[in-house]
Amino acid sequence: MSNDIVLRDPLAFRGRVEMREFESELLRGNRVGDPNVRTVPVYLPPGFDKGQRYPVVFLLTGFTGNGHDFLETHPWRRGVVAEFDAAVARNEAPPAILVMPDCFTKFGGSQYVNSTLLGPYEDHVVREFVPLIDATYPTLAGRRAVVGKSSGGFGALHLSMRHPDVFPVAASISGDCHFEFCYGPDMLACARGLIPFGGDPAKFLAEFEAKPSLDGDNHVVLNILAMSACYSPNLAAPLGFDLPMDPRTGERIDAVWRRWLEFDPVIACERHAAELRKLELLHVECGLRDEYHLQLSARVLVAKLRELGLRVDHEEHPGSHRGISHRYGAVLPKLIAALTRER
Repeated sequence: MSNDIVLRDPLAFRGRVEMREFESELLRGNRVGDPNVRTVPVYLPPGFDKGQRYPVVFLLTGFTGNGHDFLETHPWRRGVVAEFDAAVARNEAPPAILVMPDCFTKFGGSQYVNSTLLGPYEDHVVREFVPLIDATYPTLAGRRAVVGKSSGGFGALHLSMRHPDVFPVAASISGDCHFEFCYGPDMLACARGLIPFGGDPAKFLAEFEAKPSLDGDNHVVLNILAMSACYSPNLAAPLGFDLPMDPRTGERIDAVWRRWLEFDPVIACERHAAELRKLELLHVECGLRDEYHLQLSARVLVAKLRELGLRVDHEEHPGSHRGISHRYGAVLPKLIAALTRER
């Protein structure tokens, strides 16, 4: 990590946000040409330089986002960090260091998994960022949480169930799970969106790269292509990945779909039950009006976790999938309290 520090909106925060340039060895030379040098926002709470050590929370952004999305400071659109900073200043939330990795890719996201096409983003977070933050800032040893919304919620589930010693506390806000519900309908929409391109994903990607737009069906098409790059990479394929459906008819390709399901938290939790049992807190929540059926997916996941004898806190709220950044205001204090609780 570079020693050069840029402060983000220094007058907007009671604490401070440092923007540090970080050169990743693991992402160097990735096959899609994404940069391995990223600018990483790190939030430090008021009074952080007074010799105190702090728990750390990794914030994982959703699909098409990056860590900078958490930093909005407009008076009408205050972001997650600004709201948390104000709550800490009012003594309404416990202080913590917030880390916002940039795991954006040319397809819009990495799902925080290791992909032979996109790069080893799981390892990037766990093996590069975690030790780097501990070496750079006054952190409490091993007191670390991970939380995200949507794809970030999936990432929080994925990383915590595979690395409970790194992330003993985790929360998924409307996170992708039970793939049949959240991705199944999108496959048909993807096929519909590819009709103007003759069912050819390569033509869609070429046009999107020339003029990025998420209007109409473009978002759902890009989403399925991106998930394929994450869950079913295939370097021998023309685009470097296999689709789980026929792009012209939408019919499911079972062999590829089974590769996707290996990542589905509803299925992966069985394989990682022993690791999940080590978690000190797992929080899963979703809005009852979620447009991607994730409220139902979350219920399936929670039922499966409890069937395995695992502890999980489950919460539902009246919201939808969008416009729920305020949920971090409820979840972050809960995670930090778990990290600072006497064991």
